[in-house]
Amino acid sequence: MSKNIENKLKEMGIFLPLLPKPLGSYVPCIQTGSLLFLSGLLPLKDGRLIRTGRLGESVSLPDAQEDARQIVINALAIMQDHLGSLEKIKRCIRLNGYIASADGFTDQPQVLNAASDLIVDIFGDSGKHTRTAIGVYMLPLNSPLEIDFIFEV
Repeated sequence: MSKNIENKLKEMGIFLPLLPKPLGSYVPCIQTGSLLFLSGLLPLKDGRLIRTGRLGESVSLPDAQEDARQIVINALAIMQDHLGSLEKIKRCIRLNGYIASADGFTDQPQVLNAASDLIVDIFGDSGKHTRTAIGVYMLPLNSPLEIDFIFEV
């Protein structure tokens, strides 16, 4: 890992976890040309969901924002493993977020702001990206959210 990104993560108190294992028949990422596509990631920590449920019912906005940050950390671990160095990342292109939402919950963008802000904090202007925030009824394992990413390398 590059000293710049490594130092930035240490300053932020972020330590990359062991590579999260896929929960199904897929790979965590695929690189084609200069684009790196990451599969949808859940907020796993130590191999388990941090919490379950839907926003607007059993999961609070601050808890979901914590989950969104954990997903970014898991994405960094996947990219570090694949690329050998996070310094190879030129920019974050896109993230798509799926938020398990109770009827009437409309703050999906606020959930994803935690992920977006963390990416910008780490990568600076190269972290600015396009984004979609989608409310859904239910996600795998009753996860409160799932995010997939596209990065340029």
